[in-house]
Amino acid sequence: MDKNLPAKTIPNVLIVAITPYFLEKGNVWFEENLQKILEARKTQPFFEDNTMYLWQGAKLELSQLLRKLDEMGYEKVFGVQEPGEFSNRGGTLEVFPINSPFAVRIEFLGNTIETIEKLGIEVKDEELAKEVLKKRLKSQKLFSDLKGIQPGDFLVHLDHGVAKFTGLTNDQFLISNSQIPISSRILDRVGTNPKYRIPAFAPSSVRGDIKYYVLEYAGGDKLFVPLGLERKLSRYIGFADPKISRLGSQIWFKTKRRVREEVEKLAKALLELYAQKEVAKRPPYEAPGEIFKAVEDSFPYRETPDQLETLQDIEKDLEKEDPMDRIACGDVGFGKTEIALRTMVRSVEQGYQAALLAPTTILAYQHFQTFTERLKSLPLRVAMLSRLQPKREQQGIVEQIKSGTIDMVLGTHRILSSDIAFKNLGLLVIDDEQRFGVKQKEKLRELRASLDVLSLSATPIPRTLYMALSSLKGISIIQTSPQGRMPIKTTVASFNEKLVKTAVQKELQRGGQVYYLHNRIGTIEAVKKLLEKLVPKTRIGVAHGRIGEAILITMMDDFKNRKYDVLLATTIIENGLDLPNVNTLIVDDAAKLGLAQAYQIRGRVGRSEKPAFAYFFITSRPGEKANLRLKALKEAHGIGLGYQIAMRDLELRGAGNILGKEQSGSINTVGLNLYCQMLSEAVEKMKA
Repeated sequence: MDKNLPAKTIPNVLIVAITPYFLEKGNVWFEENLQKILEARKTQPFFEDNTMYLWQGAKLELSQLLRKLDEMGYEKVFGVQEPGEFSNRGGTLEVFPINSPFAVRIEFLGNTIETIEKLGIEVKDEELAKEVLKKRLKSQKLFSDLKGIQPGDFLVHLDHGVAKFTGLTNDQFLISNSQIPISSRILDRVGTNPKYRIPAFAPSSVRGDIKYYVLEYAGGDKLFVPLGLERKLSRYIGFADPKISRLGSQIWFKTKRRVREEVEKLAKALLELYAQKEVAKRPPYEAPGEIFKAVEDSFPYRETPDQLETLQDIEKDLEKEDPMDRIACGDVGFGKTEIALRTMVRSVEQGYQAALLAPTTILAYQHFQTFTERLKSLPLRVAMLSRLQPKREQQGIVEQIKSGTIDMVLGTHRILSSDIAFKNLGLLVIDDEQRFGVKQKEKLRELRASLDVLSLSATPIPRTLYMALSSLKGISIIQTSPQGRMPIKTTVASFNEKLVKTAVQKELQRGGQVYYLHNRIGTIEAVKKLLEKLVPKTRIGVAHGRIGEAILITMMDDFKNRKYDVLLATTIIENGLDLPNVNTLIVDDAAKLGLAQAYQIRGRVGRSEKPAFAYFFITSRPGEKANLRLKALKEAHGIGLGYQIAMRDLELRGAGNILGKEQSGSINTVGLNLYCQMLSEAVEKMKA
């Protein structure tokens, strides 16, 4: 930005909202089409709601103009520097329209615009500025997800800071601040939802059928944010309860500016750390071929909107010269395997080999069955590799990988062994990536600097999540549940034999099957005897890590084929089992499970259109952190909440372990969500 240009009086200014439609237009387009835009404002709700036209002498309350800028997505700051920002001191407003190459200062005299001046702050690269704003819109979508928010939780408003959420309201108030006591100032009251057709400069009242988020600040100050303006809100995640200041104070703007300066230093250090990866290049992928289209056509379900968006994100990555490093975060059963399959087919079509790394033999085996079935009529060669297979069979597969005879290999840690040498590995898919260490994940990348990497996870580990959100990885969120999927009814209670008996009997009576998780091999046979006593004649299979992988796979196949009613198992059932007939889960001693792990295990049921039930029993007095984990799990009763669970897991583990103690103070002041959003924007700006 060039700040050395002299100020110049201008007669009028057009300000447009930060929307995808307007971000696609160049500044010249707005100049050429000004009259058409002004005409459209008279008859078209979109243009009325998303544009403002101001001129010298116009009659207008400054407070209404400030609210309108807020609704249009502009961020309130201490001093304007970038497009999409505004600041206000007394009767002076400074704003940098996204449709203008320069910022303007608007001086008010009472309720009249006295002057409009062009400021000496100009944008050097219009295209770059628009790209930054597009990415900001996307990141705000990620960070402003308020599913499951409860009264008493803390929220961060981008323009006003941290507050306590006290609930929703649809009460009617006058907008004019002069008619409301200073201790309960009302701001952000006018919504832009066309359903209500509230003019841009509505005079004094708002209909009572609009609901608002009520945010409480220090001194009893309240902020009412209309539904639909969630992009300005994010859930507060920090190490302790945050400090809340008075609404409208300058403290928040100074805090944001200080944190942004610190974040820019961190972004520079991170980019230097990842500079080597940025140097690697590979030829952009060509358009999908007939094999890929055949795989698309053979998918027996309708893709969800989030699945399609994730596939589009991957396609954009593959069309670039920079190697892909993307994580697809979606609940168990939400279609991540299909995304992996199609991406691997894309890689093979380009002449590469593709590998899928799974944490367990069971999961690798299930993927192998799925891939083999889907690709049986296509000229693709798929193999599975694990230590479970006979040595001679392993050696044959290793030779075919080396010669390039095998297109896709699905395996466990075995594919990381020193004797594995791919002829032309192009893509690595890491399933349940939270189960692998950094060294394991980097080992295959070392073989080829330009390797494309796609990670799949329902609950990505905090480090990976943080990297994804800070633009060092791409992230795609799959939150749309498949058609017919229902939330899992979750019960957290003290261990109760009668409730266990009832839960098993109810599931068996409707023709279903049950997972019973007991995570201690030494006492698992005693639990089997208890179940046989509680529910006689029930066929119970036992599965744990010591029975051997070959027997384990046979046991899982038998359970899948309904030779058993109940599978009594350790946490080996956590990954990859897709059995739609199993719709009741019982976990004893649940307090010992991590939050992400408990959520992942719960996802083993509810994979059909039948109602599913999960019982988490507590057998001893849980500690404070265990109580928090179980409370969070119970609160996340909906489906598609894996991303929120991961964020909650990050909160409970402590973000300081990831970002470093020197960042903890800044995170506490603005919350982890806003901190990561700032970091993401800083990284994107430096990368451009």
